[in-house]
Amino acid sequence: MEMPQFMRRLLPKEDRFFTMLESLGTLAHEASTALVKFKTVGMAAEDVRAEIQDIEHRGDRVVQEMEAALAKTVMTPMDREDLQRLASQLDDVIDLTNVVVRECVLFGVTRPTAPMSELIDTFAEATRVLAIAVARLRNHEYEALFEEVRLIRKLEKDGDTIFRAAVSGLFHDDAIDAKVLVREKQVLGGLEHAIDQCDHVAGTLSNIAVKLG
Repeated sequence: MEMPQFMRRLLPKEDRFFTMLESLGTLAHEASTALVKFKTVGMAAEDVRAEIQDIEHRGDRVVQEMEAALAKTVMTPMDREDLQRLASQLDDVIDLTNVVVRECVLFGVTRPTAPMSELIDTFAEATRVLAIAVARLRNHEYEALFEEVRLIRKLEKDGDTIFRAAVSGLFHDDAIDAKVLVREKQVLGGLEHAIDQCDHVAGTLSNIAVKLG
């Protein structure tokens, strides 16, 4: 049974859970920002992969810390299932960023195409807003959180539009090499999936805000 909110507010604060969630939100944005370097400063895909790999490891450590804290804490600031779910979903954003850059290395993408660049920018903006939304939980700023959720959902729709147009262009180009088609579609799909994951996290945040508001 869920604890009434007035009782939760009387309990000692466990700010460390919010700190861990905020750390994961920040790391997700750091990972997407590293991906931006692939298109803006000419950083090689291998170097971007190394940077994102390090961020992924840091995210894994935060998730492990969250799991250990949940196992030892009786009273949490929100349902422990929500804490675990949100941490896992934020970590998935980081993991999917790593998948994208690994595929760039695997398929030999030395520079992102124009649609890839658009999706990278959309993804970076989605993670920026996501990190802000996660930080809203600490001080119960739910109205502002809902605004950010709506923005992330718009960005997800924008990403879908870019992805569909890019894939359609690939398949309607009679001159395109089959290997290029497979390579570009795979990377575009990975970026679109990463943006979708931001939308999944936004949905979880919205559900939590409804429960706690």
